[in-house]
Amino acid sequence: MTQLFLYDTTLRDGTQREGISLSLDDKLKIARKLDEFGIHYIEGGWPGSNPKDVGFFRRAASLGLKQAKITAFGSTRRKDTLPEDDPNLKALIDANTEVVTLVGKSWDLHVIDVLETSMDENLAMIGESVDYCKAQGKEVIYDAEHFFDGYKANPEYALATVQTAAVNGADSVVLCDTNGGALPWEVREIVEEVAERLEKTPLGIHTHDDSGCGVANTLAAVRAGAVHVQGTINGYGERVANANLCTLVPDLQLKMNYDCVPAENLQQLTELSRYVAEVANLAHDEHSPFVGASAFAHKGGIHVAAMLKNSESYQHVDPVLVGNEQRSVVSELSGRGNIVDKARQFDLDVESLDVRSVLEQIKELEAQGFTFEGAEASVELMLRRTHPAYVPPFEMIDFMVMASRRRGRGLTAEATVKVRVGPKLMHTVAEGNGPVNALDAALRKALIDVYPQLSSVSLIDYKVRILDSENATAATTRVLIDTKCGTRRWSTVGASANIIEASWRALADSMEYALLG
Repeated sequence: MTQLFLYDTTLRDGTQREGISLSLDDKLKIARKLDEFGIHYIEGGWPGSNPKDVGFFRRAASLGLKQAKITAFGSTRRKDTLPEDDPNLKALIDANTEVVTLVGKSWDLHVIDVLETSMDENLAMIGESVDYCKAQGKEVIYDAEHFFDGYKANPEYALATVQTAAVNGADSVVLCDTNGGALPWEVREIVEEVAERLEKTPLGIHTHDDSGCGVANTLAAVRAGAVHVQGTINGYGERVANANLCTLVPDLQLKMNYDCVPAENLQQLTELSRYVAEVANLAHDEHSPFVGASAFAHKGGIHVAAMLKNSESYQHVDPVLVGNEQRSVVSELSGRGNIVDKARQFDLDVESLDVRSVLEQIKELEAQGFTFEGAEASVELMLRRTHPAYVPPFEMIDFMVMASRRRGRGLTAEATVKVRVGPKLMHTVAEGNGPVNALDAALRKALIDVYPQLSSVSLIDYKVRILDSENATAATTRVLIDTKCGTRRWSTVGASANIIEASWRALADSMEYALLG
């Protein structure tokens, strides 16, 4: 297996995504995780650009990384300036990293219109900057910015820029599709041409996803000879995205037989992806290849039936290889196999359950507005209730909710519930800051003496969706309730044209499920 070197730029390019702002501690935490996973280079930021990045490089030495090399990123020297007098190069050297990454211009448009200098001066800026950093004992990675656009506009000049970097000692030359507009066949052809010109200098690839080809372009570049792969976790990056390492690494290792990280490390990929999303305070993309919660989720009844016979029938890889898991999804599209598989996931005895009746009930309820994809606790309860020996911990008899605005008291909500617990009929009333909160309080009040464990059960999320908005205030409402008790978390669902009834159904299921543990 050919060794590829992974270069992560989540902490620099990734933070240029709109909506991401990592603290210094956040960056240090992510760096540790990247090192544990097996990333070879971690780009920490641009040390001359802001105090946070300066602080990162100051503290990075104390991280005790096992494998990864921390890399400082910056541009080649300014025009008409000596390298030793350039503040950016000085900041790179002062970052005290083993590796520096220099970015320079490959496109004559940028040289003339952006740098406002001559083509020859740009070549001098590249060559002298690389030579200066090498003289300071640094490993130098040269990022050829806008290389593919530059090559298409003026191939000989674009080639001259990377040859200049190589001749002056760059340890690797990375071809960047900075605007993300290249296509895979263009990338492969151009990388092959560069590889012929730079026979002894390792090539790398850095792509963006503006045309939806970031991953494909990187794979094409590797096939053409690139051995240094740049990207970000979850594809975080400016505009649309950078090439997503969470897709690239398993593609390269599992599909193309390249050596990226140890196999046991690859099993940490899903955890790494979700960890970085959590630290970045972003919702994890459930439909992301390999690492998304839906990446190996099967919904169609025919699919699940086949999966129960042979898991390779509808999966391109074993999810265990990337730390993910196979799931079946229960919905109106389900067949009997979906319910059977879900029952097994719940460790229930399938033979003792009326699977067919549950399937029909789900189809009927989904036609009324319920959805069970995100409410697995409700599904498990439906299955358990078909067991002849199942005894529900309580029975809902009726409820009443009043909301009022009273002079001197403001808005109030009051709920009355009637619940049967064994032979006892419990009739309680409670107030809340809203009708659902009042229902919750009244139900707990009725049950708490018999089931004191409910005191540690808490509602953590309450989601409402209007299903048929054309019916205005008469529309059907779906309610999803997320609940937890210690480390246990579960979701239940209700639906009705009356939002209180929908909430009551979801709330009652939530409490019943809590008492199963």
